[in-house]
Amino acid sequence: MKTLEQINKLREEKRKELDLRINTKADTREKHILVCHGTGCTSSKSPDIAEEFRKLIKQNNIENVRVIKTGCFGLCAKGPIVIIRPEDTFYAMVKPEDCQEIIKSHIINGEVVERLLCKDIDNKKVLKLDDLGFYKKQKRIALKNCGMINPEDIDEYIAFDGYKALEKVLKHMTPEEVIKEITDSGLRGRGGAGFPTGKKWQSTKDAEGKQKYVVCNADEGDPGAFMDRSILEGDPHAVLEAMLIAGYVIGANKGYIYVRAEYPIAVQRLKIAINQAKDYGILGKNIFETGFNFDIEIRLGAGAFVCGEETALLESIEGKRGQPRVKPPYPAVSGLWGKPTLINNVETLANIAQIILKGSEWYSSIGTATSKGTKVFALGGNVNNIGLVEVPMGTTLREIVYDIGGGIPNGREFKAAQTGGPSGGCIPKEHLDTPIDYESLKEIGSMMGSGGLIIMDDTKCMVCLAKFYLEFTVSESCGKCTPCRIGTKRMLELLEKLCSGEGSEYDIYKLEKLAVNIQKSSICGLGQSAPNPVISTLKYFREEFRQHAIEKECKALECKALAKITINEDKCKACGLCQKNCPVGAIEGEGREKRKINQDKCIKCGTCIMSCPFKAIGN
Repeated sequence: MKTLEQINKLREEKRKELDLRINTKADTREKHILVCHGTGCTSSKSPDIAEEFRKLIKQNNIENVRVIKTGCFGLCAKGPIVIIRPEDTFYAMVKPEDCQEIIKSHIINGEVVERLLCKDIDNKKVLKLDDLGFYKKQKRIALKNCGMINPEDIDEYIAFDGYKALEKVLKHMTPEEVIKEITDSGLRGRGGAGFPTGKKWQSTKDAEGKQKYVVCNADEGDPGAFMDRSILEGDPHAVLEAMLIAGYVIGANKGYIYVRAEYPIAVQRLKIAINQAKDYGILGKNIFETGFNFDIEIRLGAGAFVCGEETALLESIEGKRGQPRVKPPYPAVSGLWGKPTLINNVETLANIAQIILKGSEWYSSIGTATSKGTKVFALGGNVNNIGLVEVPMGTTLREIVYDIGGGIPNGREFKAAQTGGPSGGCIPKEHLDTPIDYESLKEIGSMMGSGGLIIMDDTKCMVCLAKFYLEFTVSESCGKCTPCRIGTKRMLELLEKLCSGEGSEYDIYKLEKLAVNIQKSSICGLGQSAPNPVISTLKYFREEFRQHAIEKECKALECKALAKITINEDKCKACGLCQKNCPVGAIEGEGREKRKINQDKCIKCGTCIMSCPFKAIGN
């Protein structure tokens, strides 16, 4: 148990000690070797790298060098990542066997290991993190501490102004003043719908009831999404602090974090953070000697996508089957066990302490007129720099794909971006300059969603993409309402017909009719948004659907039943590379003869297309 005075003294002392983390000109002989311990880098043996560094430091009797485990740095495509402070040297794709060279060359002799430096978009090696194009247009607020601090050390969180916002709120602000600050900031829910956060807090505060709850929705189930997971892994105390502030504002003394069990590292770090906060007296009774009591528990989800819907999540916490409730009443009035309940997702909560400390005016100055602040995206798919990015609202899709993401691999063309996962829609090439904010995305038939951003090149079939998301939705439907349970299944069957060459133009018409009916009649957001990927792909790529239905052809070659690969004789140079690489011997021709494909043998694997340097092979 620590007093507020002791915590503030600790903050001051620890901040001086950790100045080299943010100050590249820090006056210190000490060095910190930061090793990413996010899920991606951990799976690539980053814990072994950290352990090897510690062993080598001990063997060489090196003083003033510490090895620090951190959360995700964001640039997952270059992991495992090692950064050395204060010089800010960025090493990428490090292996345990590289540690010896880093210690000998960099730490002992002061010489940078050139071969391990990260390569930027132009393939040039970059010395420092901030010099990478990936980071130049980012602004980290929710990810402020990720990659900077040890997430399992509460002292490091405190050193970087951790729990200072909680002190400010409990000592100097009324609940009404906190709500006004959040409202004036313009913060909207980052879980998908973008509901104003201040308004939600006000509604829960005004609801009648002595017992109220705060719930953190960490059930992140969108394919390709890992924003919330990375925040929990890299900065769990930020979420705890925001929940404490929310509890004070609405009059709650209990909070729950609902997180999927498939996130073992996040769960473990949450447990550590909660125990540390309790040991310091930051969680529990009479917090900071103000009379405020608040405690937090973790509840594990079993991986049901529908439990990301707030009322299904509440049902699951109560020990029931995760199925949505009919609304109204809304959780703010009747939520967990029928009591008023405030539900915010991880990213929303990660912004709260920053707003309290820096003010609503600072936060509202970032972003657009109606979409304030930043948004975290899990950038994936056909893009060079796969990873976690946080950009101001209003940043264009083109900037994210090309300036931050490094463009499309192998010189391919951008075709579309899928935002919002199974609930979102596709953004085609003609909308590359669309600002990423709630209203702009809605206007073009997409949505922000929780933050998954999947980039697709010109080899992707949009009918196949729509089928993929419908397969996911069908498997994740809770089955409570008929439109979602049966309607999505019928839509999937129609898409399967189109992809197998058995569809017709009438099937496209039926797809659209079903989509509209499901949107209007489903109980919850999962069913209401399930047709979105189909609707948006039909809007922008209808011709592909018609090719599947009428011409019985898939030009992207993804639908094997409709794929036909041919060699353009005018472009063929008879080099034989395609023939050499074909796994089934389907390519015929000898010497300087133009090559031809035996369609009876061809398995449509696309190996010949990738091996041809003259782009003579296609459909």
